[in-house]
Amino acid sequence: MKKFVLPLLLLVASSAYANEASIQAHLEKNYPLLGKVEQVHKSPIKGLYEVVVQDHLFYTDESGNYLIDGQIYDLRSMRNLTEARERKLFAVNFDKLPFDLTIKEVKGNGKRKMLIFTDPNCAFCKRLEGELAKVDNVTIYRLLFPIFPGSPEKVRAVWCSKNREQAWENLMVKGVAPAPANPGCSYPLDQAMAWGKKMRVNGTPALVFADGMMVPGALPASEIEKELNSTAASKK
Repeated sequence: MKKFVLPLLLLVASSAYANEASIQAHLEKNYPLLGKVEQVHKSPIKGLYEVVVQDHLFYTDESGNYLIDGQIYDLRSMRNLTEARERKLFAVNFDKLPFDLTIKEVKGNGKRKMLIFTDPNCAFCKRLEGELAKVDNVTIYRLLFPIFPGSPEKVRAVWCSKNREQAWENLMVKGVAPAPANPGCSYPLDQAMAWGKKMRVNGTPALVFADGMMVPGALPASEIEKELNSTAASKK
């Protein structure tokens, strides 16, 4: 009996792969408006498959004729399975992010880490700063990402200040603009925008935690704490 185990497992794996591949081919051939189908995988639910398109996770059936956009929860554990998969599928290597383009702030022991794409004229970015003030023991890397009108000038003024961290706080928290930048000083705008494009940042703020997962939008301090603790635990 044992001699049949390995061939059987290989047969099952081969069949599953062929099914996933055929679904991907079917979607690309018959539904070109979806765009490039990057990956197709089995989901935890029988007959349901994950479909990755442009850094978004959808689901489809075995026929590949239906597309589902939503979250799957395991009711036994109340765990969001979609969110867990997205963290793995779309995570970046945090250690390889462009920290040289950021303004670094260390609070407390600074052991937990996060990077933020932020804009000085973004109302939600200012709201986020208020929430970050409630969070301690974290290193925050702010990547200035000027996408609003008038933002490039403010970003350049902050970047060219003697104390960038203080200049940013004065601007975002106190509403005090820094002095205009010296004509000989510039901000590496092209590099910052290139990183945003590479990571598909569509708006600000965009938060990247140490597990490499990006979360768009301003989170309350309690959610930031939750994310920081979760990613710190996963790296132990």
